Amino acid sequence: MLLPHRVLLIALAAWFGLAVLAAVWPSWLAVWQFAGAALLSAALADGWLALSRRNPVRVEREIEDAWPVGVTQTVRLRLASPERSVAGWVFDRHPETFSAEGLPLFFKLSRGHWVNLGYMAQPLERGPHVFGGIELRLLSPLRLWLTQYRVGGDETVRVYPDFEKITRYSVFATDNRLSQIGVLRRRRRGEGLDFHQLREYCRDDALRQIDWKATARKRKPIAREYQDERDQNIVFLLDCGQRMRAKDDALSHFDHTLNALLLLSYVALRQGDGVGLSTFAQAEPRYFAPRKSLVTVQRLLNAVHDLQPSLQTSDYLIASQALCERLSKRSLIVLLTNLRDEDESTLPPALAILRRRHLVLLANLRETSLDALLHEPVTDLDGALAYAAAVDYRRERRRQLAALRAQGVAVLDVAPAELPVALVNRYWDMKRSGVF
Repeated sequence: MLLPHRVLLIALAAWFGLAVLAAVWPSWLAVWQFAGAALLSAALADGWLALSRRNPVRVEREIEDAWPVGVTQTVRLRLASPERSVAGWVFDRHPETFSAEGLPLFFKLSRGHWVNLGYMAQPLERGPHVFGGIELRLLSPLRLWLTQYRVGGDETVRVYPDFEKITRYSVFATDNRLSQIGVLRRRRRGEGLDFHQLREYCRDDALRQIDWKATARKRKPIAREYQDERDQNIVFLLDCGQRMRAKDDALSHFDHTLNALLLLSYVALRQGDGVGLSTFAQAEPRYFAPRKSLVTVQRLLNAVHDLQPSLQTSDYLIASQALCERLSKRSLIVLLTNLRDEDESTLPPALAILRRRHLVLLANLRETSLDALLHEPVTDLDGALAYAAAVDYRRERRRQLAALRAQGVAVLDVAPAELPVALVNRYWDMKRSGVF
């Protein structure tokens, strides 16, 4: 396909300008006719040369098979021209649900050389996505035309929840720098619940940690070292209803929830606990029995990467009954949801069913748009009405959460983007306090 280049359009504009001059001054008529004939001849000859040559450019796309949702990655294109020199633009047909910066890319290739180009892409939805063929627009010899080609085939990638947070946690945990990503571990050495080992007494150890029998036997102070209690289960009760489709930024509340779920799963599995999952408010709820070992993280990724929030209304009572029928061992149930006023009559009975045997943590997503509305200046009547409604909604939400806390339910109420780190911190708090 031939497309006019801007050089040809500029030449045509100049030719029409000569037409105006010829209309005013007839002496310019011969110039206008000669210029038109020359431009037509050049355009036809240049177009024929462009169409008669085959595409000399070879393109290879370098992409990862697995992408974390919401994380910007670099897509690299390698272009080579073994037959002749060429210049033009390249456009990669990325999935529609990806945002991209830097396209189209201009390139110049000498014969027998190659060049690496790249652009930034960010996936905004999980699941399988397809990169289509790559489009090339090559300049003709006289740069009057662009010849369009499509090269390469389709490539499928899978977009998972943000597993990059797991990598960051692992790196910072290795260097004891978790505070830099917001994870606070205030437990001092030796203050866990389960006995771990005997070691030499340190100056910061408490006197109650001294093992007097071992001290007498070794004839030097020996202390007991404890670790957080292990061999427990965490089961996520994941709301997949319509309210989780809400968005405060590029990602939905559901995507933020999955990111938090995976990060806490990795932390708990490293600690020696088992992790499971149960979904509700969808046509076919999924259940993943609690398992241990870090391989469970990959299994969870595969289990949730294609999950999408449905249009159903969340029924906490049915979800809690179904989970209790499947789960016999006492576990920490983490309910991930977005509360509404209408839940006040259905949520407490569901939590009561769960709390008969299990420990329950309610992780609620707070709308940042509501917080932003409360900080906006009020300048008119509509603004005043919106502010009053937001204040009333926040008051009711706080009353609802306070009532749940009064019943003994652990509650975490944070903005979606803050949920991963906040959930991990609450897990460590519950470990240190001995309630889990």
